[in-house]
Amino acid sequence: MGTPTFAVPILNELYKKYEIVLVVSQPNRVKKKGVFIPTPVAEAASMLNLKLFQPERIKDDYDAIINSGADILITAAYGQYVPSKILNSFKYCLNVHGSLLPYHRGGAPIQRCLINGDEKTGVCIMEMTKRLDAGKVYAFKEYDILPEDNNSILFEKLSMIGRDLLMNCIEDIYNGNNQGVSQNEEEATYSPNISPEEEIIDLNNTSKNIVNQIRGLSYEPGAYLKIDDIKLKVFKAREISYIGEELPGTVLDTKKRIVLKTKDSAIELLEVLYPGKRILSGKDFSNGQKIFVTGDILK
Repeated sequence: MGTPTFAVPILNELYKKYEIVLVVSQPNRVKKKGVFIPTPVAEAASMLNLKLFQPERIKDDYDAIINSGADILITAAYGQYVPSKILNSFKYCLNVHGSLLPYHRGGAPIQRCLINGDEKTGVCIMEMTKRLDAGKVYAFKEYDILPEDNNSILFEKLSMIGRDLLMNCIEDIYNGNNQGVSQNEEEATYSPNISPEEEIIDLNNTSKNIVNQIRGLSYEPGAYLKIDDIKLKVFKAREISYIGEELPGTVLDTKKRIVLKTKDSAIELLEVLYPGKRILSGKDFSNGQKIFVTGDILK
């Protein structure tokens, strides 16, 4: 059970060694030129000629899963809450989770570790239970977050780590040789899905927080500056050491770069996307752009 690209390497590796009787993914929701695009996992299942099930609401439509005849249920970023009736139908239900549990339980652990400015994260192979991400941990691997890591890069790296971690421990779990370890509930933190409001860049925030927000949302869904009716997505930025009395949101420089005042210093936009255009470096975007004027204050 999985939906985004995070789950694809895991599906492909399982397919090499085990029989997969059913693949479950979220419904196809993204449209391009009037046609729905398959989710990454749905596309991978089709390429492998695997049976695919995409229920709108899994809590109401799950007979195909229960009757699949599988011994183990494995999830990786599926995107819906899996009800107990499903979990109770398998010998083991395992989840490949992109954090070091009990930290960052929930649907957006990779995005929020970057937004929070964490120095490390990792992947856990865990037991699925009725409570969200609260089951026993069978295996984990840490990863030190690099300055160049953003959401997309970290998704790919942790997917590969999770794939290898799962393949190394799945048979020990199934044979009872790995009993898992209970999580410390007192240390649990939660990382809910990103809300639309959290995609908006607020220049009244600190430069560090803004840069981390941009990293955590790049390239999908993307943080953006709202300038009049324009949503300018910012995929990369850096903090600029600056001491000045200008109000947050003041445009400080537009010559060969875009520099904006924040609450405590300034940021330079390094990679942006104007609606309907291609992604540009901040330097290339500054040439000929008309939405930033030095001295103006962005509201």
